Amino acid sequence: MSELTLDPKTTAVVLIEYQNDFTSEGGVLHGAVSEVMDKTGMLDRTIAVVSAARAAGATIMHAPITFAQGYHEISAHPYGILKGVVDGNAFVKDSWGAAITDQLAPQPGDIVVEGKRGLDTFASTNLDFILRSKGITTIVLGGFLTNCCVESTMRTGYENGYRVITLTDCVAATSVAEHDNAITFDYPMFSLPVSSDQVIAALA
Repeated sequence: MSELTLDPKTTAVVLIEYQNDFTSEGGVLHGAVSEVMDKTGMLDRTIAVVSAARAAGATIMHAPITFAQGYHEISAHPYGILKGVVDGNAFVKDSWGAAITDQLAPQPGDIVVEGKRGLDTFASTNLDFILRSKGITTIVLGGFLTNCCVESTMRTGYENGYRVITLTDCVAATSVAEHDNAITFDYPMFSLPVSSDQVIAALA
């Protein structure tokens, strides 16, 4: 692959669900993702990418998922991944679990994307509106889960005409097999899968 180039003025780093329920000891879903998080060192690597992106003047966007107590925003009979969220009482608005991890807490100038209730960040939020308003054409994705919210967002970003870059060592799934499968087979179809080091070098 040729050397990655990034223009900070037209680049946004989109941080998907770096919330305590995933990232932190005691989080409802932390146990499910901790193996992949540890294997890739994704949290520390993400912090390094965000630091480099901020310094370069790129846009930092946070995309947390939250639900009102009782989950009235979604189906009365959730199934699949959202059933796990409801059954575990995860990502309840204003709870510690739904809070963005302190290590990546939004800084002045960052944008917090509002309205994420499902898997694809574009689907229920103001993400596309903000990106287009700011003239952003490249999105750099990291977060949870490799094969779920990050992948869903990647696919729509690709369909919507953005240049989509996926951070292969800044994502985590509930198993190494699912994580590796998504990065090996799906990510190259809908994005430029690269390491955090490549993005940091391109922003330097």
